Amino acid sequence: MNAAPAPTPTPDARRWLITGANSGFGAAFTRAALAAGDLVVAAVRRPETMAGLAAEHPDRLAVVTLDVADPEQCRQAVDTTERTYGPIDVLVNNAGFGTVGALEETGEDALRHAMEVMFFGAMRLTRLVLPSMRRRRSGTIVQVTSMGGLLAFAGVSSYCAAKGALEQASEALAGETAPLGIRVLIVEPGAFRTEFNSALRTAESIADYDATVGPVRDVLDSAHGKQPGDPDKAAAALLVALDLPNPPLRLALGDDAMIAIRDKLAAVAADLDATEHLGTGAAINFP
Repeated sequence: MNAAPAPTPTPDARRWLITGANSGFGAAFTRAALAAGDLVVAAVRRPETMAGLAAEHPDRLAVVTLDVADPEQCRQAVDTTERTYGPIDVLVNNAGFGTVGALEETGEDALRHAMEVMFFGAMRLTRLVLPSMRRRRSGTIVQVTSMGGLLAFAGVSSYCAAKGALEQASEALAGETAPLGIRVLIVEPGAFRTEFNSALRTAESIADYDATVGPVRDVLDSAHGKQPGDPDKAAAALLVALDLPNPPLRLALGDDAMIAIRDKLAAVAADLDATEHLGTGAAINFP
């Protein structure tokens, strides 16, 4: 039986720029956008990994080399996308990596690299696409953070710091750009069956943290290939969210993310209730 022909771009096809498009969520988002008949530029560090998919969609998928920590490559990726398909409708800042280690175990270079890739890189690309989106009064910026963008636990301080910074900047960005017709969507996945756990960057351990960080290392190692989330279902949810007339600012994905985020919000509310007598009534009393 012959395979069904790939959908051709429609007049209202969206133009996507997706970072980290060769694996995990990036690959799932790329497949979903192509299946919808859209146009995609896949920005990856190793373009050869996209050869097969690019051959299947020669008219709708272009591949560019991008290390998001390289400002010139970021500029070139945006320029190439606009030259190839036209103005960018959807930017997906997805590139990133996992880190494991107690804060004391994590060197400054590792901390800075996490921030460079998962915060500064995303902000760099966001700033590059905003002028065109402002002129057109349209466009969507999708920031792939994590449930770790809203909560943190032992052993993932550098990762959660970078994702949390991206969350906060994106929330502010949403307020700045909403009157200009530009939408921001923060995607907060839980544990999905991607290559994330197999590519964790692990700090050299200190024995005093074995009781708190050791179990986190073990769980992340043993969970690889057993994560409950389906990246293709996450991508389908993203496309549905993009088409909502009043899309949310945040899209949590996965039962674990829903539970963990609700627990975090409940813990914050409990702290506020417990310390309300200390925090209120602190205004300066004027005569």
